Amino acid sequence: MITDLIHLGKKIYNTDNLREAHRFVVFVVRAILHYPAIAELMKYFEKDELHRRIFARNPFPVEQITRAFFYKGSTLDERSRIVRSHYDYLQSILQDKWAEELSLDQGYTIWQSEDMGEDWLAELRFETGQRKEGLLSVEMKWQQQHLYQIMFWISPDQNGEMSMWIGALQGPNMENARDVVKEVTKLSHRYRTKNLILYMVMAVARSLQLKHIYAVSNEGYYANNHVRRDRKLKTDFGAFWVEAGGHETEDKRFYELPLVEPRKTMEEVPTRKRAVYRKRFEFQDDVDRQIELRMQEILK
Repeated sequence: MITDLIHLGKKIYNTDNLREAHRFVVFVVRAILHYPAIAELMKYFEKDELHRRIFARNPFPVEQITRAFFYKGSTLDERSRIVRSHYDYLQSILQDKWAEELSLDQGYTIWQSEDMGEDWLAELRFETGQRKEGLLSVEMKWQQQHLYQIMFWISPDQNGEMSMWIGALQGPNMENARDVVKEVTKLSHRYRTKNLILYMVMAVARSLQLKHIYAVSNEGYYANNHVRRDRKLKTDFGAFWVEAGGHETEDKRFYELPLVEPRKTMEEVPTRKRAVYRKRFEFQDDVDRQIELRMQEILK
């Protein structure tokens, strides 16, 4: 048992790094203390060839269930159910190739700018740095750099309906971030970049045939601390979710968001702004069209 956990831990952590070595030790201790749950999850990933390939590629779910990830107050049992529900659903709806590829470090382009080409695109992918907040993400990239990303997982809600759960929204971490966001907003016909990434996530949720979208509140954020040492960015999730058409749920840790962004009619738009809004709506329609077509290519 201990030998297996040590071997697994060394796949997860770079033990040549002092901080990673400390996390490795903590992981092994936690895994021993919660071994029945760990063994159950490892057995889950042995249930068929696809799951075995996913786990060989991505051992991080074992770490994810032992740490306080995904949302504030999550329990080990809840995290284990999230992992299993997520991968079971992907297996049920995606072609096996993409259920495996999207498990770690392989991006799939779901949208690309007609004006900027590969310099501005969006991908569906999962990276190790996102594992605290989810199991998959939509990333918007500008010249191959992360611009905005939303991390999420897929699991049933309290009514048993398969849903997308957003664990975090992260903004740019680049030297000229303000200038880039300004340029992207201009190209999007004054549509804010963080609204655009959420718009893309909604399109992905619809393509995956999910029934609801839930998103963590400030209270529900896994670390309950939005001042990131590496970003110096403070995010008020709740205000943004409400602005996007969301509302609080009975569980104060989550908001429910619409699957389709509310859109003004042209009659509601001031005359002087109608030309801009018309171009924006055309741009949004193209985003929807591209994502629907690209997602269809990887669905069963």
